[in-house]
Amino acid sequence: MKALVVLPTYNERENIEDIIKAILNTAPVDVLVVDDNSPDGTGEIVDRIVRTNPRVHVIHRPEKRGLGTAYIEAFRWALKRSYEAVIEMDADFSHDPKDIPRLLEAAKKYDLVIGSRYINGISVVNWPLKRLILSYLANLYARKVTGVPIRDLTGGFKCFRRHVLETINLDKIHSDGYAFQIEMNFHAWHNGFSIKEIPIIFVERRAGASKMSKHIIWEAFWLVIRLRLMLMCEKIKNCLGLKSSIMKTAKKEELIGVDVVVDGNDKENPNKS
Repeated sequence: MKALVVLPTYNERENIEDIIKAILNTAPVDVLVVDDNSPDGTGEIVDRIVRTNPRVHVIHRPEKRGLGTAYIEAFRWALKRSYEAVIEMDADFSHDPKDIPRLLEAAKKYDLVIGSRYINGISVVNWPLKRLILSYLANLYARKVTGVPIRDLTGGFKCFRRHVLETINLDKIHSDGYAFQIEMNFHAWHNGFSIKEIPIIFVERRAGASKMSKHIIWEAFWLVIRLRLMLMCEKIKNCLGLKSSIMKTAKKEELIGVDVVVDGNDKENPNKS
């Protein structure tokens, strides 16, 4: 299975060379870095690697545009080529490259495979208690409100099969951060694709600063409500459509037994008993 690992980056110079090397040594995959014009020179480091390794590719963006748009751009890049699977992954070693073969193996049977921090209890290392509680409750909230039966809805280590990305309307995905992960999982589930969570151990980044912000948290909060409302509107629409269909059928059945007037003369309906 030809697979692509996508690494969105912003100021990851301390990690990028090592993470690319670890990925290439672990699995027969290509790597695509989407760099948002990192001030620390991450993009220049990747350019140097690209010149000597045909398995590594890079997209340079002129400014910081966020995680969600980076992945969307990468998905489109992959779909224009012959990749059968696309893996999302953090560039800071929070996700272990050694888990990539497990994702790809599961992807032979499932459409979306998620490296889950919460499928077997809680598998997170070196997070402050406050952030751990926030993440766990955010996943619980998203799962209960949307009804999506995924325990780690906000996780960013996952493998999409090509046909999933071809089916989801990427033009309508505008969220970022945690919200982006929730939205992509939701649409995969809503479209009826098979989903598998496999346990991973998530480790706090080795170096650099976290990209977490209040904006990302609130965006995810409101997205979950929007997705719930979308489901409710669909349910109402389907109910109204069914009611309309039943009324039309009843009207036709009623007309079968009535007299028909033609040119002012009453004639019996031949179907009338």
